[in-house]
Amino acid sequence: MLRYLAQRLGQALLVVAGVVVLTFAIMRLVPGDPAVAFAGPKATPEQLAAARERFGLDDPLPVQLLDYVRDLLTGDWGTSLHTRQPVREDLYLAFPASLELVGTALVLAVAVGVPVGVLAARHQRRLPDLGVRFTSMLAVSVPVFWLALTLQVVFASNLGWFPVAGEYDSSLDTTSPLTLWTNITVVDALITGNWPIFTSTLEHLVLPALVVAAYPMGVIAQMTRAALIEESGQDHARLGRALGFGETSILTKFALRPALSPVLSLIALVFAYAIVNGFLVEAVFNWPGLGRYAADSIRSLDTPAIAGVTLLVALVYTLANLVVDVLQGFVDPRARSR
Repeated sequence: MLRYLAQRLGQALLVVAGVVVLTFAIMRLVPGDPAVAFAGPKATPEQLAAARERFGLDDPLPVQLLDYVRDLLTGDWGTSLHTRQPVREDLYLAFPASLELVGTALVLAVAVGVPVGVLAARHQRRLPDLGVRFTSMLAVSVPVFWLALTLQVVFASNLGWFPVAGEYDSSLDTTSPLTLWTNITVVDALITGNWPIFTSTLEHLVLPALVVAAYPMGVIAQMTRAALIEESGQDHARLGRALGFGETSILTKFALRPALSPVLSLIALVFAYAIVNGFLVEAVFNWPGLGRYAADSIRSLDTPAIAGVTLLVALVYTLANLVVDVLQGFVDPRARSR
């Protein structure tokens, strides 16, 4: 197990190194001069020279790359050209809201997708199975922005069951101010017992979380079904039938654990997809996360901020894959020999 963990950690570090080089290349290949963007279009030659010296733009590329790596290791992710704030601080404020949305969506996707997949495998080629397969295919195929707008129009605008947009009711900042601990609103509200903001955040979370969860939920249900059907035909499952276990017990006691290994790998993949979908959903629901920050950065050609968002998402995805690899090693010992 230790050798398996060391191999996975080494692979993760190689991925991180590649991502660092990629983000550096993004900063240098994006059209526009960062010095002009920082100093302004009416800057004097002296001001432009000072900006170029500040960002090290006149140094050779290898030197710039080494300086970039050194700055990252010391916590300096650059200065945003449109907020004029350190990128690290901007990401610290924006990322928790995205993590709140995507994390809620993934919990929902796993909590629904796995049991639904078990149900479909238990009633293979019968009505429940056909219903699950049709619904999951629909969830995977529907465009995210269309689903977001549809739910917003039906359940928010027409029925009034849920709020249209935002993270919580902004008027509560006056009546029930929130004390921040983690910058994740729903967690901070729960920790501090701020029930008005807690309930308001949950109400605002429902629609965007459902939209982000739709694709992962459908894929997880399909993968769980397929993995269980495959495992239920293996020798250990046939032995369970010979011993008199029912089909439900076969699936849950003999087939489910080994079937979870490919499902865990899939969760890491759909996590990255959920983050990308989350950017679109944040735009529709005016959710104050990375999506809005990234959109503002792209519009203003803010290369340090764009590189910061890219690096953060890649690091989170790499960490998620590492966690999933470790869980696979515990759940399925066969994964350690791969």
